[in-house]
This record gives sequence, C-alpha cells and structure tokens, in this order.
Amino acid sequence: MTHAPRQLHLAAFLLSGPVIHSHAAWRHPNTLGHFLEPEYYARTARVVEEGLFDFLFFADRLAVGDQMGGSREFALRYGAQDAARLDPLPLLAYLVGQTRRLGLGCTRSTTYYEPAHVARAFATLDHLSKGRAAWNIVTSMNDSEGRLFGKAKHLEHDLRYDRADEFVEVACKLWNSWAPGALKLDRASGELADPAGVTSVNHNGTWFQVEGPLNIPRSPQGRPVLIQAGSSGRGRRFGARWAEAIFTIQPNLAAARAFRDDVRSQAQAAGRNADHCKVLTAVMPFIGASEAEARAKRDQHNALARPELGLVTLSSQLNFDFSAFSLDTTVGALAALPDTPPAVAEKLLGQGADTTLETLGRSYAASVRVPQWVGTGAQVAEQLAGWFEQGGCDGYVISPGYLPGSFSEFVEAVVPHLQRRGLYRRGYEGSTLREHLGLPPLG
Repeated sequence: MTHAPRQLHLAAFLLSGPVIHSHAAWRHPNTLGHFLEPEYYARTARVVEEGLFDFLFFADRLAVGDQMGGSREFALRYGAQDAARLDPLPLLAYLVGQTRRLGLGCTRSTTYYEPAHVARAFATLDHLSKGRAAWNIVTSMNDSEGRLFGKAKHLEHDLRYDRADEFVEVACKLWNSWAPGALKLDRASGELADPAGVTSVNHNGTWFQVEGPLNIPRSPQGRPVLIQAGSSGRGRRFGARWAEAIFTIQPNLAAARAFRDDVRSQAQAAGRNADHCKVLTAVMPFIGASEAEARAKRDQHNALARPELGLVTLSSQLNFDFSAFSLDTTVGALAALPDTPPAVAEKLLGQGADTTLETLGRSYAASVRVPQWVGTGAQVAEQLAGWFEQGGCDGYVISPGYLPGSFSEFVEAVVPHLQRRGLYRRGYEGSTLREHLGLPPLG
C-alpha cells in the first residue's frame, strides 16, 4: 500500500507596523502603501490565500523599547522593530471579511493580559471566521513593556512561563465551559441554551482565580489553534505541552533538525502525538528569473537596513543595552564581561565569538536572523523541499522583505514547483485552520 507524501505547511509572518523581520520593508520601493492603511494588510492576505497558505499571523510587542542607551530616540527616528504598531487583533477581524479559507492568527501576551481577555477575543474571532483563528502565545520580553502596564520590572523568564502555563490552562477551561450543542437558539420553544451544558470553571491556582463560565458559546474549532515561538529550554517545554504550531528561526539544516527532534521528543514525553505539534521554520526568500536577479533583489533590500537599528531591536529582545560598545566590539569580548547576564552571553556566543556588533546589527536589521534564501522559483522550492524532506521542519513561515511582492513572487514562482513535487496542496480541502494543519477536531 502506498502512502501520499507528507505535505508541508506554509504560514505568512507579519507585524502590524512598518517593520517586519525586515527593517527595510517600509522603505523598500516595492512596498505598496503603509501600515496605517487597511488595504496594506488586505493585499497580502488575499495573495497568501491565493497561494493556499495555512495561515498568516501577526507577531506583536507592546511597547517602544528604551533598552539602547535608555532612550527611544533612535528607535523612533529610524524605525526599530517595536517603534510603531497597530493592535493586530482588530486587524484580524477586518481580514475575516477579506478572506474565506486562510487561517488568521495574532499575538496576545500571557504576562500583561488576563485569561478571560484572551478567551473572549479569540472565541469571538473563531466564530466570525468560522473556525480560522489562531493565538500566538508569548510571555513578552522587556522592562519597557512592564512599565507600560504599571510594572517596575518585567517578570523573570521562568516565572513568566510558569504564569503562561496556568494562563493557557485557564483559557482552555473557559473555552470548554460551553459543551458542544449547549447553544440551542430554539425559536419555537424560546430556549436559548441548555444550562446543563454550561459549567463554571472554578479555577483556583497560583496566578489566577477564575470562576467562569465564558459568556461566549463554544466556537467552531473548540478553541483557536495555539502557536508559540519560545526557543529557550523553558520555552521549548512550554511549546511541547501546548503548541500546535511552533515558529522557529534556525541557521542551517542541522540546527533545524535538532530543534524539531527535541520538540517532538518533549511533546511525546508530555503525552502528546508529536505530529500534532508542527514545527515551522522561518525563511526570507528573494526570488528572481535568474539567480543573479535574485541576488540583486536581496542586496537592494539589505542596503536599506541600518546596522544600528538591528542593535536597537536586539537590545529590546535581550533587555540589554548595547549603546556603550563600539560597532567593532566582538560578541566574544562582550560576552566575557562580568556585567553581561549569562542568558545574554549565551545568545551572543551563538552568533560566533568573532562576530562584531556591526555584523550582528546588519544581520538583525536585514532579517532578525531569518535565513535569506536566494534563487529562482525552482531553486528556492528545492531548498524548501530539502529541509522538509530531511526532517528539518514540517513547513515554513515565510517572512517578507517587501509587501505584497515577496508573497506574490513566492506564490507565482515557488508554489507551483512544490505542487508538482506532490509536497503541497492544490486546493484547500477543509474550511478550518485545524483542518488545514491536519489537526484532530476538538468536538
């Protein structure tokens, strides 16, 4: 008996602002419109739905960082990654009406929201989209976000994940507080709902005390698809417990395969089917009619990205100030300083001890470490197929250099090659995001 080949999954990465992983996106001559215009997002959503992507999702950060020299001036003047944003959740409600099958996800922090906030918002989105909602779970990352919400310091790393574990547990209880079929809407009898099918949560934990139930009936998927991107040891354990799609950035096939193997092993140890935890690795493609044309597109893009901006974004991500160091400082020298926190030193050394801050800043400004793959549509498809078939991932998060052209070029030039290889769908077979991802129904 022959089996159909495993199908790869595709997601589109977006931020609801001028900067994506690419700090040059808003400056690029091929970017149409800007981040305050609804059509800026609708164009991209329609393109990626035409390309049969599983979903698009918006990452998010809650505050303008001031980790670089205790100032927001450079970030705001030139456009660091967190300098300007819209709230992505209302954008998804807008995109519901612009799409029909595409999954729609965004970020909500477990550190600065409450479970009821998230449960109500995403249950509503799942209803409005008829089962296409996804929640990208984050714990937030720096003191600037804490101060925006009246906290002097951001919660310590592992404690954030302890809170997140309980947060997701409570949110799931709230989504499950309405049983399937509890909503009746029987006009003849006048019965709205069966009270026996709506139960209180009565959660009393370390972080949360929640009675419930939710006042929103059970949604089409039962709950949104859960997305997560933590790469630390604690973050991976969290993802292995909860995530149905894990977003990751890996520099090469060996690292990607090691990451996926680890996540699958931890998911199995947590009692889950590892196939229900899809690992999607990020790539930023530059596609041309020839390899030379594709390289020229990449070089044009990267020339628009300032290395100082990459360091501002890295400062925000690591909650660490790089302003006192010259651009020719190596990360090895910086990591060896007694005042450098061990977690920061570990992150920096992962880039190579001889790497200078200027090189690191350019890399972050161009793509925040997302690998840039360059070539014709056939060449990029070959790279995608290679990592996928060799166990490096279950699919890809495509990160654009300009909008919507990066996605248009990918859909036109790469997707047909993946389809001809039998690795990618030729049409949506289901209507919900869980169906797109091959996840079991929740009832």
